Parts: sequence; C-alpha cells; structure tokens
Amino acid sequence: MTPYHALDAFLAQIRTDIYPEPPGEPHITITQKIIAKLVTSGMLAPDHRVLDVGCGNGMAMEEFARHGIQAIGVTLGPECRSCQEKGLDVREMDFSFLDFDDQSFHLIWCRHTLEHSFSPMFTLSGFYKKLQPGGRLYVEVPAPDTSCHHEDNPNHYSVLGKSMWLSLFKKTRFALEWTGDFPFETHSGPDVYWSFLLKRVDIVPV
Repeated sequence: MTPYHALDAFLAQIRTDIYPEPPGEPHITITQKIIAKLVTSGMLAPDHRVLDVGCGNGMAMEEFARHGIQAIGVTLGPECRSCQEKGLDVREMDFSFLDFDDQSFHLIWCRHTLEHSFSPMFTLSGFYKKLQPGGRLYVEVPAPDTSCHHEDNPNHYSVLGKSMWLSLFKKTRFALEWTGDFPFETHSGPDVYWSFLLKRVDIVPV
C-alpha cells in the first residue's frame, strides 16, 4: 500500500465520525455578532467572495445572506443535502482538500471546523492558497480542558492550546489582526471558545 492509499483509507475511516449538529446558543449569537462586526468595519462587503468551510446546516451562510453576501459552503455528510434543499450553494467537499482556484476568496469563515482537522497546519496552508492577497480568515475553536472536554468529542482531532494555534497561524503566513474569548456557562460548567481574525500576508509575520 502506497502512502497515498494509506491516507485515503484513513480519511474514509474518520469520515464515519461525522455527525450533524443542530444550531443553538451561544453559536447563533456569536455568529451574528462576528459577521456584523466584519460588515460594519468594512472588512466584508456584498461584492466579496466568502467561503464557509464546514458550513454545517448553513446557519452562517444564511446570516451572510441577510447582509447581502452570497457565500459558498463546503461540508460532508447529510447536512450537505439539507443545505442544498434550502437553496444554499453548498458543495460536498473536504475542507482540507478544497477544489477551488487559488486566490478565489476575500474571506474564509472557519468557525468550529479547524478542530476537526487531523492536520491543521496542512489545512491552514490550503486556506492561505485560496485567499486573495490581503484576504482574511476567521477561525473559532473550542478551548481544551474545559468542563465540556471538547477534546473527547469523536470527531475532534485538534483541540489545541491557544499558543499552539497562534504558532500554527504564524507558520502558515497569517498575521493576527485580533483575537477574543467567548466564555459561557453550560450544564457541565464553564466553557470558552477562542476567536481569531487572521490576514493573509506575503511575508512571514514576526
């Protein structure tokens, strides 16, 4: 078996870990808040091309549409069909192997998706190629070792510490524009999500 056949077999194996996640709080409020911030700041406009990787049931795509922005989504599993049935432009595609032209997008929206990558540095490198020079990447991930123990989810392969995420962004030539925390309470106890707005740069950020 060649290394590529081994990778194909591994990808087929972990695809069985995929499961749909219905929208709920705090996801709805955070999504609305961040998209509004991008629009009001002028970082996002109706003529911009947006790619929602791991778009799930299309919640963020519908929010983009409310701002006059028609996003393209990619996902795997049954949510792809349900998004298409709602009239959303969603392709069944692995977000680590994006089949789009390079420098196609102004923004890649990657909310609660990167922790599903078994090789986030490879995935981030792919995102870099698909963004236009100066394009932006929004990443949001769950923190490890909270009361919710996101690292134990069946399809979470990269629930990393914040310093590791920042190092990976730098290694893949993204400059950090801003970051923020979203703490909240769950039935299990306190939890927190980390957010990062990154910009594609053509030199290695220092």
